[in-house]
Amino acid sequence: MRIAYLEDDADQAGLVREWLEEAGHSCTHCDSGRDFMGLLRRDTFDLLVLDWEVPGMSGIAVLEELRASGNRVPVIFTTQRDDESSIVGALSNGADDYMVKPPKKAELLARINALGRRSGVVDDSDNGVFELGPWSVNREARRISLDGEPVKLTDKDYELASYLFQNAGKLLSRAHLLEKVWGIMGAIESRTVDVHISRIRRSLQIRPERGYRIKTVYQHGYRLERVDAADA
Repeated sequence: MRIAYLEDDADQAGLVREWLEEAGHSCTHCDSGRDFMGLLRRDTFDLLVLDWEVPGMSGIAVLEELRASGNRVPVIFTTQRDDESSIVGALSNGADDYMVKPPKKAELLARINALGRRSGVVDDSDNGVFELGPWSVNREARRISLDGEPVKLTDKDYELASYLFQNAGKLLSRAHLLEKVWGIMGAIESRTVDVHISRIRRSLQIRPERGYRIKTVYQHGYRLERVDAADA
């Protein structure tokens, strides 16, 4: 999973980031709440790990702003606050889980994996078949069919389309897609995603009259979203 981590203790941040990366996740770290919100405006993640007391903007204020904007990304709090009112307050404001510092490696990874499963983050070991509208995706055969007919796609077009179908409704930044589909990490300027999005729109006929569209979100990325018949 792509994880963003808010923590102002450098030693703690380094240790947790090491745990996450050893477990196969990618981790982007910020030590300021304001910087963290800036990151979330530019990029998208599968899960957030937040500390409560950080400079600039508290973790709970970050959570409140996210939920007020409609962002439902899963959130785990790791904090020294262990009183009942703080735990209830975080969960009531939209946190999905809560851990008291210092986190234990096995427990943190288990909670992250469990939350990833509950929130629908795709398990890449699943080689089954799933359907979305007129499309059928066979992950084992690496094939996408439209109205029952297989569509010829390049490897990368298949991987991009499959990832979008698996994450329908979610806003995905270009950096997110570059990492998940191409394995390219870090902020780079690239038209690669845009070119492939244009191709799969045509190849798979993803358009409103078929019930879905790939919406371009200015300066951010893309979202595969359902379109009501009245709006088609």
